[in-house]
Amino acid sequence: MESSGQTTANTVASKIISNVNQVIVGKDKQIELLMVALLVGGHVLLEDVPGTGKTKTARALAQSLNLDFKRVQFTIDLLPSDLTGIHYYDRASEQFIFRKGPLFTNILLADEINRATARTQSSLLECMEEKQVTVDGETHVLPPPFLVIATQNPIESQGTFPLPEAQLDRFLMLLSMDYPTHEESIAILKRFATDDPLTSLPSVAEPSELLAMQKEARNVRVADSLYDYATRIVEATRTSTQVRIGASPRALLAFVAAAKALALLRGRNFCTPDDFKELAVPILSHRLSLNASTSFSTEGGFQSQHDIAASVINSILGTVDCPTEDFSL
Repeated sequence: MESSGQTTANTVASKIISNVNQVIVGKDKQIELLMVALLVGGHVLLEDVPGTGKTKTARALAQSLNLDFKRVQFTIDLLPSDLTGIHYYDRASEQFIFRKGPLFTNILLADEINRATARTQSSLLECMEEKQVTVDGETHVLPPPFLVIATQNPIESQGTFPLPEAQLDRFLMLLSMDYPTHEESIAILKRFATDDPLTSLPSVAEPSELLAMQKEARNVRVADSLYDYATRIVEATRTSTQVRIGASPRALLAFVAAAKALALLRGRNFCTPDDFKELAVPILSHRLSLNASTSFSTEGGFQSQHDIAASVINSILGTVDCPTEDFSL
């Protein structure tokens, strides 16, 4: 059995990341984690200031995999039916016909999701969890694969509606695009000097390959000691004095599933402790409800809730004993 090195999944993932890099500069980590979300069938919340490449990254990923992509700008007057679709009366056929909304796609970019009301935000819950949409009592199954990439600005709060904990828990991970370095900024200027490379970006993989990789990821081996390690990390979030409400059992399932997908993308059919350490912050941080008194010193001045939660997770990782056996056996 192949345990490390190049695998089919690893080769396909490398092609996709390389292809997206023709458009996006210096975001290999974020692209890899988006691939993890696709393999797990989870969803991603991108939290960052405007103009950091969130939309282009999502669109480039969809084009690389030959997937259908739709973008919805969330606003205060957006209605649930604007996402799910409606039944309308067709005079020619004298019957009601269902017109599908933008949810019927493979990758949906929900831009500035926190600008919509809680009623509209909640319309995403069924499709994110059950991969289906119910309109007027009729259930419509969404085409696989299905991924929601939602964005929100962590600084601006005027005219926004914070996502409730139940919805945050439906997101597999929370990512930040981060500002580019000086050298990356120059590379961006040169890349977009004459044309947008996204307009001519080719597909390098097919949806069938992604679905096969999803099945392969579920078969990645996890040692009993790593099941115990992941469980102790999640349980530590529930007993921490800095946390009011810790990570849920759904978070633990997502934690292990994501670690298996990351191992597969890196050419292994087994997990290691490093997979869990690397994923702990993006998988768990947005699921924590912190005590009002919890804070950490910072040089920059501004700290988002995610920054503080990430510090809590990193502190927990330093206190939980890590298994050390050979996991490839």
